[in-house]
Amino acid sequence: MKSRIEIFWFRRDLRLEDNAGLYHALRTGRPVLPLFIFDRNILDRLENKADRRVEFIQAVLVHMQKRLVAMGSSMEVRDGRPVEIWCQLMTEFEVAAVWTNADYEPEAIERDRVVSELLAEKGIPFHLYKDQVIFEKSEVVKEGGEPYTIYTPYGRRWRANLDERPLSSFSLSPYWGHFLSRPASDVPSLEALGFMRTGGPFPRVEAGLKVVGHYHELRDLPAVAGTSRIGVHLRYGTVSIRALARRAVRESDVYLGELIWRDFFQMILWHFPGVAKGRAFKPAFEWISWRNDEREFEKWCKGQTGYPFVDAGMRELNATGFMHNRVRMVAASFLAKHLLIDWRWGEAYFAEKLLDFDLAANNGNWQWAAGCGCDAAPYFRVFNPTLQMRRFDPNGEYVRFWVPEVGEPEYPPQMVEHEMARKRALQAYARALKGE
Repeated sequence: MKSRIEIFWFRRDLRLEDNAGLYHALRTGRPVLPLFIFDRNILDRLENKADRRVEFIQAVLVHMQKRLVAMGSSMEVRDGRPVEIWCQLMTEFEVAAVWTNADYEPEAIERDRVVSELLAEKGIPFHLYKDQVIFEKSEVVKEGGEPYTIYTPYGRRWRANLDERPLSSFSLSPYWGHFLSRPASDVPSLEALGFMRTGGPFPRVEAGLKVVGHYHELRDLPAVAGTSRIGVHLRYGTVSIRALARRAVRESDVYLGELIWRDFFQMILWHFPGVAKGRAFKPAFEWISWRNDEREFEKWCKGQTGYPFVDAGMRELNATGFMHNRVRMVAASFLAKHLLIDWRWGEAYFAEKLLDFDLAANNGNWQWAAGCGCDAAPYFRVFNPTLQMRRFDPNGEYVRFWVPEVGEPEYPPQMVEHEMARKRALQAYARALKGE
């Protein structure tokens, strides 16, 4: 007779420390089988087979597997569609319960609904825990229970909640002996998954943590290592959001504010899932007459706009999967307002390229830049890329690194004149708000 086991399903929480769902699974005292599924519903949509995100996940799993093997256990890593994988697992193991951490993206919610119903048919409980945010769903809302749509009052209530409910920490090491004892198994290689290795370095958590205390001083300067670049680690849960927030409370209120923005956009996605379906948060902005010139969009993608600050950011993104946050704002504003190209085109491009891509943050920030989102930059705010470069890259170090041909004959001329583009954007937005 098979022994009954618990299964912990890793998703956006790839760590063995301070992991809420894993903590509760191990505390049952029954053997816990760690599981990860390379979800083909996601992987098969990735056109770039040198996707650095898949490479990052695979590398993290290899590291986790080594640690689990040292404990006498092993992670079960499967490649397929979750429903099909769970059907297999229920025939191979006597599953007492399944434990995992919540994901708030619409597709993930639907995936979990289907899997939980499948498990329920066999009488298997499906336990979900909060882990990737500090406050989820309706934990930070107005007095009447309505969700906030403006960041500043949300942030005040968020901080008040934190004062009332100090951050918890889940100590797992006392329970590591509860992992299921089993022979070591392999993590599928990138090649077996159908992807290629890029060999590019990934941001290190340790290096990122060192800048938290100086974040408020350096965060707007793309030429210096003034941001933590921990986004990819938060996206896949290789670092605990609770540990990072505790550090921010001690060292940088400005950095804490960025973590609050992250919770804010996750809350917006939960309460207003339509934003994930391409809808503008403010319906009036659906009436904008976008120009959507494909040749201009291609120049923007390649970093050939003739505006060095924008071009540097796009080339950094294409080469590394990262773009400095200040430059992201300028590049996004340029696409939506200077070129009048639908912000959803840019959102999709960033979703394909960003190593730290997160649906809630990417959508929220693009709608912010385009002026159509919750708590958005006013539609009449149009960044001047030249002035932004002078202010935040005054010595031209960032631009010269990524656009070395600036000032040379081969560098393209500006594809649009700033003042003309600004006026054109204001007219287009004003017509949309009038319903014209």
